[in-house]
Amino acid sequence: MATSSDKPLVWLHGEIKTPPFSQEARVEAGFLLRQLQQGTMLALPHSRPIPEIGSHCHELRIEDRTHTWRIIYRIDPDAIIITEVFSKKTKKTPPEVISMSQKRFKAYDDLIRVGSRR
Repeated sequence: MATSSDKPLVWLHGEIKTPPFSQEARVEAGFLLRQLQQGTMLALPHSRPIPEIGSHCHELRIEDRTHTWRIIYRIDPDAIIITEVFSKKTKKTPPEVISMSQKRFKAYDDLIRVGSRR
């Protein structure tokens, strides 16, 4: 149940649905995102920092039957910002995911900055 102190999830890109996620992986992703909303700081094996994208950026790790899912997110003071959901096939995060996440965070920050000037 959501409370007034929970941070909202702001989805800039991606979604979690079955399929392609298994029902179990979707439930796990929802549980972990809910913990983030409530202020819990997650660590390995569920989440790891990904500073090459930016400060306060992390990679949520969801093991599924046939896929290893990743959710790129940033913890802001007022929200959890999600830029990407993808199936990870190698040990390194693909450069295009890093680049696209950086661009999406910048566009979001620019939009928020313009909105706060009004």
